[in-house]
Amino acid sequence: MALKRYRPKDPRAISFNMSRIRSADTKTEVLVRSALHRSGLRFRKNVRGLAGRPDVVFTRNKVAVFIDGDFWHARILADLGAAELRKSLKTKNRDYWIEKFLRNRARDLAVTNELETLGWLVLRFWESDVKKDMDRVLKQISLALQNRRNVKKVRPLPASALTRRRASAKSGAT
Repeated sequence: MALKRYRPKDPRAISFNMSRIRSADTKTEVLVRSALHRSGLRFRKNVRGLAGRPDVVFTRNKVAVFIDGDFWHARILADLGAAELRKSLKTKNRDYWIEKFLRNRARDLAVTNELETLGWLVLRFWESDVKKDMDRVLKQISLALQNRRNVKKVRPLPASALTRRRASAKSGAT
């Protein structure tokens, strides 16, 4: 039996296939958003002004939620490391895909760091975890929102208010 020769796909066919892969409004994202809406939480989706365009954004509480696909965000890389990723890829251009997944992972970390630097709380969930236990994901998001609300309630006074209090205390006014 003769071996089949590898022939690369036509670039137009590859482009067509890649154009069908969604970057927003995936089934899992829609499931999460529907569940959040049913539970009474209101949010914005895919906000362009924020780094990484989070899938769900609670602007008042500065909470950004990402639903990361297991394949494109390389869950195996995050969980088991590059050696396991290398073993799992059964393709001739394995090195390309490993580099691609490493870049995606680095981008995800950079986006998370940038948002956290700006004061945002970033929540990331794996697609398979969402499908496995939606209630846990909803509880984590609700808890994060509640904690952010509580933190805002005990905000320190602005510096101008403190100087007014000190001045009135020095003058003897009550």
